[in-house]
Amino acid sequence: MPKILAIEDDATTGREIVAELEQHGFEVEWVADGSDGLARAVSGDFDAVILDRMLPRMDGLAIVTVMRGAEVDIPVLMISALSDVDERIRGLRAGGDDYMTKPFASEELAARLEVLLRRREAAPRQMSLAVADLDLDLITRTAHRGGQEIRLMPTEYKLLEFMMRNSGQILTRTMIFEAIWGYHFDPGTNLIDVHLGRLRRKIDRPGLAPLIHTIRGSGYALNAPA
Repeated sequence: MPKILAIEDDATTGREIVAELEQHGFEVEWVADGSDGLARAVSGDFDAVILDRMLPRMDGLAIVTVMRGAEVDIPVLMISALSDVDERIRGLRAGGDDYMTKPFASEELAARLEVLLRRREAAPRQMSLAVADLDLDLITRTAHRGGQEIRLMPTEYKLLEFMMRNSGQILTRTMIFEAIWGYHFDPGTNLIDVHLGRLRRKIDRPGLAPLIHTIRGSGYALNAPA
């Protein structure tokens, strides 16, 4: 039985979603607060999320952005009273898989959710990532560069996976912090510097072309050598 998380602050809409999805055989958990919803969404307990755009404490765009940054790849169906094309585009670009405007028919919501779940089941699972001579096995969670194994601590692995999935892109400190640690960025912390420094020493050993780069004033990037 697929388990669905519904993050919706309107009680009437929340109850309607729960009733409709339970009729279709889903197990549903309903959360009315954005911050609590994010904590549940990244827990790994759900097969899909129905996410309202406007929420107390943390809005839907922020939630889906943090989810994708943390590599939580379950389907997200966004719902909102904001019907402008620009708002729908923002929701999809932030990481939503589908977008419905309120009011909507509960039957259509259930049908769209079923489509998203079927699409996920049909998608091939990614087994590894590679940038230049750096390889990351997503199954065994091991890394190799130039054929030599690199021993990674859990946070180093998460950081490397995030950077490799976004290779060639500038990643700001805020993006890294929220993706790896899952809460809002504290500009006074040195967590990123400490972990990136350790990772850099393991990945960019002496004699190897550097892959991890500091982009002054912007953030960091993992790029293949030119």
